[in-house]
Amino acid sequence: MSTRDSQRARVYDAEGLVRRMFDRADEGGGRTVELYGSQITLPVERRFASVESVQSYVDRVLALNWVRAGWGRAGAAVTVRARAGAGAAHYEVETAVLAVPLHASGSAWALRELVVLHEIAHHLGEPGEDRAAHGPEFCSRYIELVDGVIGPEAALVLRTSLLGCGVRIG
Repeated sequence: MSTRDSQRARVYDAEGLVRRMFDRADEGGGRTVELYGSQITLPVERRFASVESVQSYVDRVLALNWVRAGWGRAGAAVTVRARAGAGAAHYEVETAVLAVPLHASGSAWALRELVVLHEIAHHLGEPGEDRAAHGPEFCSRYIELVDGVIGPEAALVLRTSLLGCGVRIG
């Protein structure tokens, strides 16, 4: 049963803020940011060059001991494929396929760690959960993945951005 994905737009808004922070840091704007009065040094976010490099990354994340211990679906393989268009990456629940747009108009915005971890968080949803939705359980998984893979600073930035955009976190 699918429910309305009422948080989707807010989750995407928050992610856009976080990605822009990482983009500015990568462009030489400095890795240290101020977040609610605290100085945070952003870790480096991995970027990918191809479908094959995304596939390798997904396989390695799903093989992490703490990911396998935390989510039963980590043992289910995910296939990565190129997606036509540049609009969005997405996870296909029925086939466990992560579709990622490649280079379009000189941009490879989706070939980055935050986007891929977002899609992995969809994959790890529990049976019976609407895994395509961006509900509180999804957001908690996403933050936990970012914390464990990119780092706690990135997770803090993501969590505060989500909360700032009015997203409920489970």
